[in-house]
Amino acid sequence: MSTVVIVGDVGGCADRLAAVLPALAEDPEVTVIQVGDLVDRGPDSAGVLKLVGERLRESPARWIQLIGNHEAPYAGLSDPFWPEPLDDTDARRIADWWLRDRMRVAAAVRTARGEELLVTHAGLTVESWRALGGPVTAGTTAELLNTRPDDLLRSLRGPLWAEAGPDLYHGWLTGTEFPPFGQVHGHDTIVDFGRREWRCAERLRQRTTVDWDARHTTTMIKRMPFVGVDPRHGTTGAPAWSPLYLRDATVLG
Repeated sequence: MSTVVIVGDVGGCADRLAAVLPALAEDPEVTVIQVGDLVDRGPDSAGVLKLVGERLRESPARWIQLIGNHEAPYAGLSDPFWPEPLDDTDARRIADWWLRDRMRVAAAVRTARGEELLVTHAGLTVESWRALGGPVTAGTTAELLNTRPDDLLRSLRGPLWAEAGPDLYHGWLTGTEFPPFGQVHGHDTIVDFGRREWRCAERLRQRTTVDWDARHTTTMIKRMPFVGVDPRHGTTGAPAWSPLYLRDATVLG
């Protein structure tokens, strides 16, 4: 078994990604899953794409790149929405990764305890899970999502766009179904890490633990963990953060 490292949203902060890459690249037992939103907001989207391109070229089996909503316009999945579009070279790079299947929608991991986790950009809401037919394993769900169901990928409550509190957590918490597996996602968070404040209802706070230094949240919903890994780098990068390390874990599929 290897260590699976899940890297949250980078958002154009190339220096923050570069700071963690050497240790990840040097360890042959590490497989990285990056949850998308590589670009926009921060100062160096081109630098981020260059770093990821190097990993995809040099160690394609050890870097799993997921698509986020900020990559979606360049993959033809949404209209442009960010006020500062990428230059043509970087836009073509993302489009090429998507067309050549070097960028996925989802991945699945089996932890050291034998539990399965689904990894997507924004999480799989209960409505989206139903639309997939209610698959019972994270591995099967990732396979279905990687067929690129167009309606789900374009939906504002789908795995590229769902908001963590009102869409993802609240839906699973109040629905009649039990989540069949845990999830790891980026895109949104139910806390303000910088101010150490909550951004959610009390019923979610009671179910959530926060690693303020690593900038991760874990919300238990009907005994399943929903882990948020978006560090909210903003325009300049978080002063401290960490990827999520899953020791003795296996990527499924």
